[in-house]
Amino acid sequence: MIRQFLFCCLLLFSHVVLSQEEGKEVSPNPVDSLTTGMEQKGVVVDIEKIEKQAINPLAPSKAAFYSAVLPGLGQIYNKRYWKLPLVYGAIGGGVALYSYNNTEYNRFRDAFKKRRAGFEDPDFAIFADSALQDAQERFQRDRDLWLLLTIVAYALNIIDANVDAHLKQYNVNENLGFDFKPYLELNTVTQNPNYGLTMIVKF
Repeated sequence: MIRQFLFCCLLLFSHVVLSQEEGKEVSPNPVDSLTTGMEQKGVVVDIEKIEKQAINPLAPSKAAFYSAVLPGLGQIYNKRYWKLPLVYGAIGGGVALYSYNNTEYNRFRDAFKKRRAGFEDPDFAIFADSALQDAQERFQRDRDLWLLLTIVAYALNIIDANVDAHLKQYNVNENLGFDFKPYLELNTVTQNPNYGLTMIVKF
C-alpha cells in the first residue's frame, strides 16, 4: 500500500515538472530587463556602437627608428611632410653653426699657438695675445653649445616621430562629438519621471 502511494506521488510530480518545462519558452536573444522596462514606460533607449579602428602597436617604434636612421624619415612615415623643413632647419642650422664656430676656433687657436712659438700670422696681426685667447675660448664655447643643441634637435626629431605615430592611432573620427539632449529617466522608487538636460560626449 505504501509503495503504491509513493509510486503515484512520483508519477504526479513528474507530470507537473514536465508540464512546467513544456510551458517555458526559450528566448532566442537575451533581453535587457532594464531597457525593456524603460521602453514600456515611454523612455527611449538609444544604443550606439562605434567601431574602433585597428591599432598597429609597431608603428611608433618604426617611426622612431626611421627618424634615428635619417632625420625626417619618421615624419615622412607618419605623412607629416610639413614638419620636414622644421626638422632639417633645426638640425641643419645646428650643424652649420657648429661647423662655423669650430672653424673659427681652430683658426684663432692656431694663430695663438704660432704667436706663442715666435711666429706671426698676417691675418691676425691686429689682434693682441689676450684677444686671440679670448676669441678662441668664445668660439670653443659657442661650438660646444651648438653641438649640444644639435643633439637635442636630433633627439626631438625622434621623439616627435614616435609621439606623432601614437597620436595618429588615437580614435579621432567623425563619431566624436559633443551634444546636448533632453533627459528623461524613470525613478524606480517613486515611479515618477525625472526630466533634465544631458550632455553627451562621444569618444
